[in-house]
Amino acid sequence: MRVLFVCLGNICRSPTAEAVFRDLVLERDHGDRVEVDSCGLLDYHEGNPPDARATAAAAGRGLDLTTQRARQIEDADFEQFDLVLALDREVLRSLRTLAPDGTLERVQPFLGFGGAPGAARDVPDPYYGGAQGFEDALDLIEDGSRVLLADVEARLEAHDG
Repeated sequence: MRVLFVCLGNICRSPTAEAVFRDLVLERDHGDRVEVDSCGLLDYHEGNPPDARATAAAAGRGLDLTTQRARQIEDADFEQFDLVLALDREVLRSLRTLAPDGTLERVQPFLGFGGAPGAARDVPDPYYGGAQGFEDALDLIEDGSRVLLADVEARLEAHDG
């Protein structure tokens, strides 16, 4: 199972989601069956590490973003990943426009995944704000990742069954 998180530039939200979800996957011993990655819609941060504020907020929760580097989404990602998860509705709209024929069903919103209830539908971009925005984004990402993990585990079980 391959899961891709997508935000605008791949330096704040999507690398954070990648780290949070990977940590949950490894905690549940699914590391050999679930691949996790992230990217951005745009290429203006390509090759750069995550934002220092995102890295610091993640480190405060025991997560390491230091090995990640920003990259732009590619057509092949829509084919190679089972789930292409947008961190907000604007990114979701763009991804749906970019998705090649036959891959649209893979493109889903991260929050509210699988019809999960919740007031928040977007992980707000913390880039132009202060440190609290990164903490708030982490809270939403942690909550969304637990919902996503339950769905991924059900898919793995159905595949095994």
